[in-house]
Amino acid sequence: MTLQQLRYLLGIADSGLNITAAAERLFTSQPGISKQLKLLEQELGIQLFTRKGKSLAAITPAGHEVIARARRILREVENIRSLASDMSEEQEGTLSIATTHTQARYVLPDVIQEFRNRYPKVNLELHQGTSEQIAELVATNQVDFAIATGGEALVPDLVLLPCYEWDRIVLVPKGHELAGLKEPISIETLARFPLVTYVFSLTGESSFKKAFADQGLEPDVVFTARDADIIKTYVRMGMGVGVVAAMAWECQDKEDLVALNATGLFPRVKTWIGFRRDIVLRGYMVDFASLFATHLLPELTQQAASMETQQEVEVLFEKIHLPLRGGCDDEFGAISQ
Repeated sequence: MTLQQLRYLLGIADSGLNITAAAERLFTSQPGISKQLKLLEQELGIQLFTRKGKSLAAITPAGHEVIARARRILREVENIRSLASDMSEEQEGTLSIATTHTQARYVLPDVIQEFRNRYPKVNLELHQGTSEQIAELVATNQVDFAIATGGEALVPDLVLLPCYEWDRIVLVPKGHELAGLKEPISIETLARFPLVTYVFSLTGESSFKKAFADQGLEPDVVFTARDADIIKTYVRMGMGVGVVAAMAWECQDKEDLVALNATGLFPRVKTWIGFRRDIVLRGYMVDFASLFATHLLPELTQQAASMETQQEVEVLFEKIHLPLRGGCDDEFGAISQ
């Protein structure tokens, strides 16, 4: 049994049992992967996949067990390499991050710029997606860090470090009847208008919908998108009233949009950064976390990484006051602690 065979095995599993796709993903040939899979099954004396003709049909129960163990083995191989690099004080490597559009567009640019200044020889990979897509990238060992809001149930095996909190705001075009609203906006008022907001998660309860349901109301959501910039575009078109993260409020938006404070209207949400428990955190990874959230001092991150359960991590952070992140001019939030 070789590490290469294990890599091929995971490549097949992560490519939907399509050997051709696995070969492209691993920059090798289809016959080469098929040969190594056959040799591995012969050595183990078990069938890892059921077959339909020349195609793989499903993973056998034994195959699932071997694949899970192969993932752990290859993670440890990467950990050994990372540990050796840190011990030799090399500041080279790759940092791959899975996150949402909101984080990538409004929070990470300054962090990444400073990180690049400190670690010019570290390659950065940024993957954007929904909570479900981020969880899949983590599960298949394709990223080092996940940065998201909510969706903790999708990543039960990660160490999750709380970074900051944020509220939603309501956006309308200048001249809209809500633009001159003097009193705080209410759920009842919002329910009277067509709404434009984020795509709802496919799993778990939506805090947005729950805020209306708690008042016995149903929101008239006419358009959803993952991208706050797209939401703002359709608000400008007059399609509906926008509900977005406060950090998406940019100073140039004031030219044609009005932002209404929605603090308390919807539950305040928390953004976290997560990583696998079996990963060896390189020095530059720990530094990235502290750039993203200043309270994540290296010793605190390392302490959290050594804990066995997320409950222990939550106790560690329970007395730490998280910053509230807003948008333009720190409006609707203050990013300092």
